[in-house]
Amino acid sequence: MSEGRDYIGYSDRVPTITWPDNNRLAVSLVLNYEEGSERSIEAGDAADESVGELGSFAMQAPNGRNPTIASFFEYGSRVGAWRLLRILRRQDVKATVFACAVAVDRHAEMARAFVAAGHEICNHGYRWEDHFSFSAEEEAERIRRAQDLLERSTGIRPVGMFVNKGTTEHTRQILVEQGFLYDSNSYAEDAPYYVEIGDRKHLVLPYSCDTNDVRFWTTPGFMTGEAYCNYLCETLDVLLEEASTSGSVRMMSVGLHMRITGRPARARAIEQFIIHAKAQQGVWFARRDEIARWWLAHVPPVTRKDNEHRSPEPHA
Repeated sequence: MSEGRDYIGYSDRVPTITWPDNNRLAVSLVLNYEEGSERSIEAGDAADESVGELGSFAMQAPNGRNPTIASFFEYGSRVGAWRLLRILRRQDVKATVFACAVAVDRHAEMARAFVAAGHEICNHGYRWEDHFSFSAEEEAERIRRAQDLLERSTGIRPVGMFVNKGTTEHTRQILVEQGFLYDSNSYAEDAPYYVEIGDRKHLVLPYSCDTNDVRFWTTPGFMTGEAYCNYLCETLDVLLEEASTSGSVRMMSVGLHMRITGRPARARAIEQFIIHAKAQQGVWFARRDEIARWWLAHVPPVTRKDNEHRSPEPHA
């Protein structure tokens, strides 16, 4: 089921509600836990993953294995994740874990640590893989398989989904049928919104690329932890000001990867950002399932026919 494009959105009319305790900005920290679910010959793939701290490697050993790239992922689960968890514990902040099922299942101690700390487990796929080659039936089975494995590994059946690199034309119909509360495969807004899937209204909690630590691995991108911290702080300040002056709310997502921001200087930048954010009035650090449930309870979905600000399709 294909969705039409919507270039109109809220049109500067974000619902005039507040987050809990009259806060105006919901900040969602997302831990992307993918280590051990990436492409690998060991898992039956044609080649090992090629993207790492030094860019995209073309080189391979004669047998096709690339232990150097694998070591970047290993750092994330061996060191980086624990460093970020310590920061979140010190700052008493709860996050959402975009968890690849195979990755979490391979590290039982890590799975227990996420749950014990009170972080949300969100479905990030069975592996760190694209869904574009799947049929609707294959995708549905893959998502269900991930749900089952995540539940076995963590004791929690996720209510949210984030598909690596993007949804297919079938994904959201599958999520509605399988009872998900939300997905985060959108970069279209600074606040949650609904999309129509058949006769149902499905909630989307938008994500963000510009505040994502993957930009340490892109060009142009962040070179220092200080630059990243400054960008995050400025983003928070602008969104909070907009929400406060308009009487509405905003949402800010910060995407973190164990193998990227788990490095020392970058991790320190995240803690400095959290300290800055907590010093501001009107900021709510929240798990994405908390944001979803609050929105569902306070902003009823609007049907397409009632959405008066939606413009007609342009003429060819």
